Amino acid sequence: MEATLTAPTVTMVNITDKAAEKAKALLISRELPEGALRVFVAGGGCSGYQYGMALARSAEDDDIILEQSGVRILVDPESAQYLQGAEIDYIDDIMKSGFSIYNPNATKSCACGSSFQTADGGGQARACC
Repeated sequence: MEATLTAPTVTMVNITDKAAEKAKALLISRELPEGALRVFVAGGGCSGYQYGMALARSAEDDDIILEQSGVRILVDPESAQYLQGAEIDYIDDIMKSGFSIYNPNATKSCACGSSFQTADGGGQARACC
């Protein structure tokens, strides 16, 4: 009998419990209990690309829709290539408070943590935040 090895499945975007709780609270406070957290990548930022997040009422036709810890996460197809395996967390300490993204695809990032560059070096860098 031959053994078959399969590569582990990587979820496109993971969200920590702390970030999920914060996202749910934001959706409720903005009267969007059926809404979702949109995560995207845009050109710009100090390193070439920057992360963005927004609350969305509904998904677009071509969105990738994920559901984790009771939160719907929307990712557009263009951003998906840069977010594969990323993790959304919520940081609340003396220096910083807010959502944060750990991205295994980033080869370089700015000190601000919201801007990154990939191995292909794409994106147009701007002045540091």
